[in-house]
Amino acid sequence: MKYSEAERKLKAAGCYWFENGASHPLWFSPITKNKFPLSYHRSEEIKQGTLKSISKLSGVKL
Repeated sequence: MKYSEAERKLKAAGCYWFENGASHPLWFSPITKNKFPLSYHRSEEIKQGTLKSISKLSGVKL
């Protein structure tokens, strides 16, 4: 899955961009009330461990 596809799914679930972090944009999930980082590299594939971490922090099945 690419970051752009994950971003679309997260937006559909109600997650949104929160602020610019030091090296990654931070997103907020209203489901889990957590902030989590994504990447600016929208065309890159997400590594499996990173995808699992984003899914856990956001509460959205990716």
